[in-house]
Amino acid sequence: MENNSIEKKYNKWILILSVAIPLVVALLFGVNLRKLGYDVKPLSFLPPIYATINGLTAIVLVTAVWAIKNGKQKLHENLMKFAIALSVAFLAMYVAYHMTSDSTKFGGEGVIRYVYFFILVTHICLSVIIIPFVLITYVRALAKNFDRHRRIARITFPMWLYVAITGVIVYLMISPYYQY
Repeated sequence: MENNSIEKKYNKWILILSVAIPLVVALLFGVNLRKLGYDVKPLSFLPPIYATINGLTAIVLVTAVWAIKNGKQKLHENLMKFAIALSVAFLAMYVAYHMTSDSTKFGGEGVIRYVYFFILVTHICLSVIIIPFVLITYVRALAKNFDRHRRIARITFPMWLYVAITGVIVYLMISPYYQY
């Protein structure tokens, strides 16, 4: 199969997933099973775990770039698959936490409050925008269209790294306000 036809084959799925994932997350974010009468325990242990997953994702992304720059293509490929798996695990835990727990309000005041919300808003916006970028970048590698893969990876990498790092920062800034 020609490289472009492989990409075209996946374009529909990239579009579907790029729209469906944020919509489903937004819908599920508004569903609290406890408030709906289900007898579930809050999954309050999850935030430090999914923050750690974000940190690990950042390390994996940087290591993957190092690997490809040093000619270790198979290592790069495996690390990128791992980074995608980590992001999926993060998303599942994030949704599970918010479906079983009340949202935590940031309690900081003054300038730090504005800093927190700036980081949070940019993190959330880029976490939605990054979905099609990751998928397109992955499919271009799958299609062995490495010139086009490299071009979009130069955009995808810093965005994804920002989302991973700011996920940790958001957690660290809000963690004093969690109710355990």
